Amino acid sequence: MSIDTASCFDQIATARKSVRAFLPTPVERETIEAILKVAARAPSGNNIQPWRLHVVTGGLRQQLVDEVCAAFDAADPSHQAEYHYYPTQFSEPHQSRRRKLGGDLYRLLDIPRGDKARMHAQTRRNFTFFDAPVGLILTIDRRLAQGSWIDCGMLLQNILLAATARGLATCAQAAWIDYHRIIARLLEFDDNEQLVCGIALGYADPDAPENGLESERAPLEEFVRFHS
Repeated sequence: MSIDTASCFDQIATARKSVRAFLPTPVERETIEAILKVAARAPSGNNIQPWRLHVVTGGLRQQLVDEVCAAFDAADPSHQAEYHYYPTQFSEPHQSRRRKLGGDLYRLLDIPRGDKARMHAQTRRNFTFFDAPVGLILTIDRRLAQGSWIDCGMLLQNILLAATARGLATCAQAAWIDYHRIIARLLEFDDNEQLVCGIALGYADPDAPENGLESERAPLEEFVRFHS
């Protein structure tokens, strides 16, 4: 691999970020297919390729958004995820990192601490795919084990990077998992499909303040140990 190739990859990987406001500009189907063909080269144990993807656009996307937003607004406690994405209680340094990201986002949006109405409205935007014209829903066969979830993570990263390389923006969204029953019904999941996450895909709105958010990364010395 040449230095130029490595440099290109580095630029794509560092340019990727979670975008929370999109333009209505459509994304061509051939572009979506090209992204997913590249992403499908992700490794998986024994090459079982445990993932399935639903690409949601147009009227069905709007129906999904409307039904999930209505359920969110109703605060119906029957809508719960099948698994915990986050721990029931955060410890350090994870709690501090989480709080900093939320604080930085709300500052960009000028949402003051304790403004529950605006915080609620911002959370709700997850369920519009942040206005992205394309929603991707990633699922896994529920009969598989933990290692296959790692495989799905590698597919997910490939999707995000392949989209970035084409000038598109993304946001991987765990928020959808509470509404898996609505999603499963509308997208006609088979009995063994389990929701992993949603992904917003489209063109970033360059004028949206929230898209100025640059999340920080810990320096190597915080999470890397070299052994020799």
